[in-house]
Amino acid sequence: MNNPLLETHELPPFGSIKPEHVMPAINTILAENRSAVAALLEQSSFSWDSLIRPLEELDDRLAQAFSPVSHMNSVVNTSETRDAYNEALPRLSEYHTEMGQNPKLFKAYEAIKNGAEYETLDQPQKKTILNALRDFKLSGIDLPEEDKKRFAAISSRLSSLSSQFSDNVLDATMAWKKHIDDVALLKGLPDSALDQARQLAEQNDESGYLFTLDFPSYFPIVTYADDAELRREFYEAFTTRASDQGPNKGEWDNSSVIEEIMLLRKEMAALLGFDNYAEVSLAPKMAKDTDQVLNFLRELAAKSKPAAEREFAEICQFALEQYAASEVNAWDVGYFAEKLKEHKFSISEEALKAYFPAPRVIEGMFEVVRRLYDIEISEVSDIETWHADVHTYNVLKNGELIARFYLDLYARQNKQGGAWMDDCRVRRLSSTGEVQLPVAYLTCNFSGPVGDKPALLTHNEVVTLFHEFGHGLHHMMTKVSCGSVSGINGVAWDAVELPSQFMENWCWEPEALQFISGHFESGECLPADLLDKMMAAKTFMAGMMYARQLEFSLFDFRLHVEYTPDHIGQVQEILNEVRQEVAVIAAPETNRFQNGFSHIFGGGYAAGYYSYKWAEVLSADAFARFKEDGIFNRQTGEKFLATVLEQGGSVDAMDLFVQFRGREPEIEALLKQDGIL
Repeated sequence: MNNPLLETHELPPFGSIKPEHVMPAINTILAENRSAVAALLEQSSFSWDSLIRPLEELDDRLAQAFSPVSHMNSVVNTSETRDAYNEALPRLSEYHTEMGQNPKLFKAYEAIKNGAEYETLDQPQKKTILNALRDFKLSGIDLPEEDKKRFAAISSRLSSLSSQFSDNVLDATMAWKKHIDDVALLKGLPDSALDQARQLAEQNDESGYLFTLDFPSYFPIVTYADDAELRREFYEAFTTRASDQGPNKGEWDNSSVIEEIMLLRKEMAALLGFDNYAEVSLAPKMAKDTDQVLNFLRELAAKSKPAAEREFAEICQFALEQYAASEVNAWDVGYFAEKLKEHKFSISEEALKAYFPAPRVIEGMFEVVRRLYDIEISEVSDIETWHADVHTYNVLKNGELIARFYLDLYARQNKQGGAWMDDCRVRRLSSTGEVQLPVAYLTCNFSGPVGDKPALLTHNEVVTLFHEFGHGLHHMMTKVSCGSVSGINGVAWDAVELPSQFMENWCWEPEALQFISGHFESGECLPADLLDKMMAAKTFMAGMMYARQLEFSLFDFRLHVEYTPDHIGQVQEILNEVRQEVAVIAAPETNRFQNGFSHIFGGGYAAGYYSYKWAEVLSADAFARFKEDGIFNRQTGEKFLATVLEQGGSVDAMDLFVQFRGREPEIEALLKQDGIL
């Protein structure tokens, strides 16, 4: 049969890719790659053009075959796609470990590094070689043969467990639904949430209103529903997903998956000569050691917890005085915080939504980057996608096509929750001298259009969209032509959030909001009084948001530093200790946040979740330069483009920051921006 994954395509032919294509394609490409690598290593001498460029082409062919499979598994998940994806993972892990432990390949890279040609290579080429030599070490190149085999087995199993963790979270999320006929039970919910729930019920041939644990459905309940018992029911279902607690306890339980993941990560670290997995994780990052990360997080906690405590006390006092609520539980916090926000600032997220229809926000976002970087973005309709909701765009600079991206904004069944950017194609120079353009996937999970109305975004969702677009720009604006360090590739993980968090700032700037916002009916931009209220409320509950992020970060990092095999219950113990240290809201005994913490157990953030706060320091300090020069100052925009976005991972992140800012970052910029100082 014809197999589209074995054919060369400028962009993936999503409509033609079937689950039965996956394993034949992967097996064929892996076999051909192994033969090609063996042939390359028969050379008597090695150079960039004779070894590394051909290797990049082999890697790119494999990535082009698996990228659409991985992406479809996330956004249009079916049992057949999932089975094919999960069957491929161990084969891919085995192959990558095999390459990472290939002594001939390692020696070939060393020969190029130590040869005369090395000094003639450009910076991206040198960084590619240095990164590869580091990664050989982290793949166990120096291990005895038996240990190499064990390392390979661990890598393969970890890959499978990571996928299993994500599958369990998705299945648990999709399994829980709440059907409500009596609208009186939904008192307090805004019309937009009711319309969305009514539309979902109709799509499922049901009467009344249908709610799920997808965030756009879950969030309005815990934020606006007057019925405290309803809020508690949803909160419990959400925070016990894939665990031994809650309405679906024991089904898709990730508890044993977490334990096995931690056990194997600990063993892998020991094989490589590290004391713990956090040290492995930090090897390619900006942070120097585990003490530096822990001190950084605890410094932020010490400076922000007093603010969080004051904010929570204010919520409790308000709930008591205005609603006679003598107790504020975890499922009440969002509700009373929103009421307090309305009380203090006469504004709510719901009131703002009418001014942020998705088409206007997207158009405004493109205008921001046009002013900053002189790029034009135009929608195109002739690119094949995986779902009718998906839009596609070209990115042009000086009239020349430089990148493309897919935009998939709305939540739906069989789509993993959250928001992310991933690469579809990387920019690189082929052996024939042709430049492959970078292509990005941008994925969110917002509430979609209802009836004839466009999708209306909360301001928080606007910030999320800008965040992911910042990742996309980092990938698409690169001028680097070595695939392994172009775009987001090769960037230190604790710096990878810099461009994304940096983009969020324009969502708060009055000058930008003039064209980002526009009432979905009248087109009127955000009125001055609403803008003033929104700006006044910008740092509302910032301390509690710090507490939440620091809880996640410290739990992740401490777990990977301290995990001890055979210590039963240690995962929950560490989480409890972290909550005691930084949290201000008591979590119920049933809360199993860790069982849905896909960032560290199903994604790439293991011992790296701290990078969100670490990069926030970088982004706040970088944006302070724009506040000094003007938020649309073209010279400053071009400098950020040239020193950060265009360089990808070809230069160390700290060096790039210093090139832009003229000095190393200062933590005070973030604390001032968020109202903590």
